[in-house]
Amino acid sequence: MSAAEPAPGLHDEPGEPAADSVSLIAVVGATGTGKSDLAIAIADRHRAHGRNAEIVNADAMQFYRGMDIGTAKVPLAERHGIPHHQLDVLDVTDEASVAAYQRDARAIIGRIVDDGGVAVLVGGSGLYVSSVLHDLEFPGTDPELRAALERQHAEDGPNALLARLRELDPAAAETIDVRNPRRLIRAVEIASRSDRVTPSLPSAPRAWRPARVLHLRRDRAQLVAALHDRAAGMFRDGLVDEVAALRTRGLEQGRTARAAIGYSQALDVLRGDATVADAVEATAVATRKYARRQVSWFKRYADAEDLDVTGADRQELSDVARRIVP
Repeated sequence: MSAAEPAPGLHDEPGEPAADSVSLIAVVGATGTGKSDLAIAIADRHRAHGRNAEIVNADAMQFYRGMDIGTAKVPLAERHGIPHHQLDVLDVTDEASVAAYQRDARAIIGRIVDDGGVAVLVGGSGLYVSSVLHDLEFPGTDPELRAALERQHAEDGPNALLARLRELDPAAAETIDVRNPRRLIRAVEIASRSDRVTPSLPSAPRAWRPARVLHLRRDRAQLVAALHDRAAGMFRDGLVDEVAALRTRGLEQGRTARAAIGYSQALDVLRGDATVADAVEATAVATRKYARRQVSWFKRYADAEDLDVTGADRQELSDVARRIVP
């Protein structure tokens, strides 16, 4: 992107409400749109004005200790001394729980705000973001129903459960990751219950508390190219070695972590089932599909401010932050 032709939206005035009128800012969007860089820049701006700002992660795969390269986790040295919460809170053998995350993330945000600071929620895991921003409740597990669904998945595969979910909750089926058995089974479990709370975003969700939501978008052609480069970069930067180390810590027994994009492909390399080139291509394809689901999820955030950050580098995202926090 040239200086003479800025990406649409980069130099627009930000919409309402003003950033200093709220204490919770959410930076959301698809993978590869620069959410982490913008979140850090926004926190930096608040801190430059003398107001504490802390970041709360809403990327489900960044919960896991040791899963750094494949999740694009911001290295400690690049966090500018800003506290980051909900990073490295689970072992790879643990299952992530959106209900537990909602409880913990809201407690952290409440503490930051009560102390006079600003909480910056950042991530692309739609249900986790929505669990904080919106007044959603999550029912407990029905062990018998869960066991039956797990048997059905083992015997018939994911397509049978996906067809059932389409009948019960079409909106949830539209955004579900079929490659994640735990998430698929949980969605069907919730949709099957008479007392269910749908895991999909309601058409008019109530807000948990006042928040400013920034939805980052990039031109699809540029995003697709960037995601392929990102996949190649992950493997070039040592993802297979990272996964080999996590394997000794039980990665293959972790139902959530082992299914993460990039990690399952790296496991195939380690097992001899794929070459690195195969794994890069499979990771790029899976990431593109995931990005489409993210776009579909976040476009339903009616009150979000759309920011077109096509082609924006880290410096230009800092310029965006200066307009958001003058």
